[in-house]
Amino acid sequence: MRATSFPLPHRAYSTPLTTRFRRLDTRDGLLIEGPAGWAEVSPFWDYGIPESSNWLAAALEAACLPYPNPLRDSVPVNVTVPATTPERAREIIARRGGCNTAKVKVAETGQSLDDDLNRVAAVRESFDGKIRIDANAAWTTEQAIEALPLLDKAARGLEYAEQPVASVDDLARVRRAVNVPIAADESIRRAEDPYEVARQEAADLIIVKVQPLGGVRACLKLAEEIGMRVVVSSALESSIGIASGVALAASLPALDHACGLATVQLFQRDVASDSLLPDDGSLPVRRAVPDALEPAPTDVEERWAKRLELMWQYLKDTRDVSALTGGAL
Repeated sequence: MRATSFPLPHRAYSTPLTTRFRRLDTRDGLLIEGPAGWAEVSPFWDYGIPESSNWLAAALEAACLPYPNPLRDSVPVNVTVPATTPERAREIIARRGGCNTAKVKVAETGQSLDDDLNRVAAVRESFDGKIRIDANAAWTTEQAIEALPLLDKAARGLEYAEQPVASVDDLARVRRAVNVPIAADESIRRAEDPYEVARQEAADLIIVKVQPLGGVRACLKLAEEIGMRVVVSSALESSIGIASGVALAASLPALDHACGLATVQLFQRDVASDSLLPDDGSLPVRRAVPDALEPAPTDVEERWAKRLELMWQYLKDTRDVSALTGGAL
């Protein structure tokens, strides 16, 4: 990787996905080694540098500071079913690693409500656990109000619907109009003011993700202050990044729902030989080491080196890096 001013050792990774997810066929990112261990920074490529700098802040915290003391030694997780065919959905459920909750992606570009209904019905036919759906803010208010009762029926009762619409105002409207619990994701992790969700009573629970929100400690602070039920989820990371999500979930005072942290199942190959994959529906609380990391293509290395330099310069200009890293940097 080309030289940068970033002070910690780092390497890029790139791995194909088993199923297309978030319109991605390949996932890539950076792995950073610090005094506390390895960490991941992997903002999606459509995110600008200011937003991506939160992801770097989270990685620096994880690389330089120990995780908070855990309150549990494992965390329950859900299996994730991408916006795929009913047949593929059944295959994923069959290899769910003991998970008793399934999160089904819906409202994918180019797919219909019937596609979503058939996928959810296939999951329900395949197991008797809980089903939640995630629309990634893709519906209009009217579409959400139409779709949610139908999907609730197909699932024979949804645990909740994650971010059916984009704005907090519309989230509140949908919540008042349907009898399905609503979870806020993008309205938390990409919002200028995540507390607006609570003020408007726009959701029944919130989704928190370590990298987008700037680190485990920032997530714990938000969870305490917002006073809502919390589900910890991943940002489609390798086992290195998933370890931070597990650490967060393990340190929350209450953990009432399965976490969306089993997404290494979507990687064709992980960077760690001892991957964080579900066993009996749970993940252990531990760090991971990228001992199975394969060299990324040169163009991926170069692209990430350039992006890292921009994120690092922005972070130094806007944050107290010494405080963020406990004086390590």
